[in-house]
Amino acid sequence: MSSFTKDALKDALRAVTAPGAEGGLIEAQGVEWAAACDGHASVRLHLPQCTGEDQYRSVSDKAAEAIAKKAQNLGQPLESLLIEFVDHAGTVLFTAKAGRPDAESKDAAPAEPKPAPSAAASPGHRPIPGLRDRTPLPQAPKPPASTPAARAPTPQASSSGLPGVKHAIAVGAGKGGVGKSAVAVNLAVGLARQGHAVGLLDGDIYGPSAPTMLALDAMEQVVHDGQLQPYLVHGIKAITIGKLVDPEKPLIWRGPMAHGAFKQLTEQTHWGELDYLIIDLPPGTGDVPLTMAQTLKLTGAVIVCTPQKVAQDDAVRAARMFQQLGVEILGVVENMSYFVADDIDPPRTYDIFGRGGAQKMAQRLGLPFLAEIPITPALRQNSDQGDPTANFEGAAPLRQALETMVQNLENQVALASLRQGTTRPTLTIS
Repeated sequence: MSSFTKDALKDALRAVTAPGAEGGLIEAQGVEWAAACDGHASVRLHLPQCTGEDQYRSVSDKAAEAIAKKAQNLGQPLESLLIEFVDHAGTVLFTAKAGRPDAESKDAAPAEPKPAPSAAASPGHRPIPGLRDRTPLPQAPKPPASTPAARAPTPQASSSGLPGVKHAIAVGAGKGGVGKSAVAVNLAVGLARQGHAVGLLDGDIYGPSAPTMLALDAMEQVVHDGQLQPYLVHGIKAITIGKLVDPEKPLIWRGPMAHGAFKQLTEQTHWGELDYLIIDLPPGTGDVPLTMAQTLKLTGAVIVCTPQKVAQDDAVRAARMFQQLGVEILGVVENMSYFVADDIDPPRTYDIFGRGGAQKMAQRLGLPFLAEIPITPALRQNSDQGDPTANFEGAAPLRQALETMVQNLENQVALASLRQGTTRPTLTIS
């Protein structure tokens, strides 16, 4: 049995034609990106000559038929196929999905959503049955065709918000190990302590930390009425990929699978009414941030960085990524800024990693600086024990730093909302 590879996928597209294009999709240079692994395939097409849903659907149907036939001939039936049509800026204009060709015919009624790929295809994944797709979110109006190239729309331009969620805020980092998840968890808990309705989405597909930091190990994931029900802990609603997979097996997932997992967490979770949804992203600049920017309207992003130069270099890349995606940066948090030795009286501080490095980086990039978070034994203990609330009730250095971070974020969100036109200033006369 031959393997259905990327080359086989592209070979199947050679004979697929599009309206107004000469030759097949490959010859017409309409294929921007293609990937195939273990019976799962993903294709991204850029066909400026195609206009309207009917033409997109016609091309996607022909492409799906050709790809499925090629995979069948190679002895590896197609498990899933994702076809996206994008414009010159990378904004997704139309999406088509397909599954096993032997499970549905061309004229059959639309099938019910299939569960996630089997454990054999994605080690460690335990599919949650019974989920249903959310009604498609309303799309923001597309910019006029005369938009100058210099002001080309970003992925955020065509995204839309989650129903009932006022502010969605991503927490990202250029590299792992800088405490991004700890910042995300404490931001969520801190905002809830200010009286806000808050949700936490642990979207770190490859290294979910919420099960430990929120003590979720003994809890079971519940599905009700076709939607994931978030956990209610420490005054926040939380959902994590860590409760949908085997905790001791790695998630060896390529782009399409990570893309699908993140969309399930966002669109198939019953969040209810939220003032803030904090999204803990995987480190780096990969598939998940792009998926998020294309599907979810964000108020902004928070970048976490430690003081040393090597962390700053990666944080700058993360900042540029968010800017390129059209996501406003609400601020930078310097984590592990200094060490507090609180076992001596009076406590002493040590600048282990060179305090102030991330703050200087923020100033150089013209970004707000939210806070510097110290290293304390209490922060480590509370994180390991799943009790972030205790961080706001303990010793002054950590408590004050976290409260400063929360307050500054609230201020930046208010300013961002004014700039984005989602709120208006009010005048009170007394």
